[in-house]
Amino acid sequence: METLRITLIVVLILTSFFLTMLILMHKGKGGGMSDMFGGGMSSALGSSGVAERNLNRFTALVAVIWTATVVVLGLLVRFA
Repeated sequence: METLRITLIVVLILTSFFLTMLILMHKGKGGGMSDMFGGGMSSALGSSGVAERNLNRFTALVAVIWTATVVVLGLLVRFA
């Protein structure tokens, strides 16, 4: 049980890091914090539609893994 908990904590740390990086890689849509930091200029340039869709899919996948890890860790803490 302890090995499972340690493994889940490592997975949680890794997915947290990757999720943060993936979110920061997204193109700013304008009208928010991205404009304040210069994102408004780059939004006019545009990017590859396929690359943006793949980034969205990968971000969603990592978010689902992160959520499942948090839920399982919570259940382990609750019932262990």
